[in-house]
Amino acid sequence: MHCNYEETSALRSGARSFLGVDVGGTGRVLAPTEDRVAVESLLPALTGDFSVATLEELRAAKRGVEAIVAHLREEMNVAVTVTHPADEQAVAAYFDYAHALSVSHRFREVEQEMEALIEVVTGEDPTEEHVAAFHFPD
Repeated sequence: MHCNYEETSALRSGARSFLGVDVGGTGRVLAPTEDRVAVESLLPALTGDFSVATLEELRAAKRGVEAIVAHLREEMNVAVTVTHPADEQAVAAYFDYAHALSVSHRFREVEQEMEALIEVVTGEDPTEEHVAAFHFPD
């Protein structure tokens, strides 16, 4: 799945902020463990386009992206309320959030397409076995 430079940068920055990498390494105490693991697993892949072979891989990456989007939304809300909606920091936070949200939307679309293809090929809703074993070409 294609991601442009701005989207990749926003996700990478959001992931590092979510994990506390850029703020003393303390991390987010309130982040659910599953979300933290998903973001940690996703961080090394935030270098450009995404490549997933199974629906299971896509869902794991999607969980990380969604956690980043939620975090960036929080950061945007804080930036807007602490400064001013037109402040440079608030505007930058909005664009980071918007770029990450766009990627999250594409993940949901690809997930629906993968689920539909599994259903067409197998004649049934995707099972956990299908989700893990059904491979999609790049």
